[in-house]
Amino acid sequence: MMKQLLILLLASSFLFAAVDINTATFEELVSLKKIGPKKAARIIKYRKKHGCFKNLDEFKKVKGIKKKTIEKNKGNIIVGKCKK
Repeated sequence: MMKQLLILLLASSFLFAAVDINTATFEELVSLKKIGPKKAARIIKYRKKHGCFKNLDEFKKVKGIKKKTIEKNKGNIIVGKCKK
């Protein structure tokens, strides 16, 4: 229960800021619509293995990320420059 409350509180702080999928933390990722803890972990794992996302089409290579997920978050996600 406390873990869920913490995630909810952290998520609410990110509601009005665009999330850069190349640098977002776990907490920032779970603040997005249709992205829960499992998908957030997969996104971070994908970034570690493959590097930064070049565009939103590449973002769909992460298991569970589909066109609908991106559409639900339109305006809330960005693909920032890769910082290596």
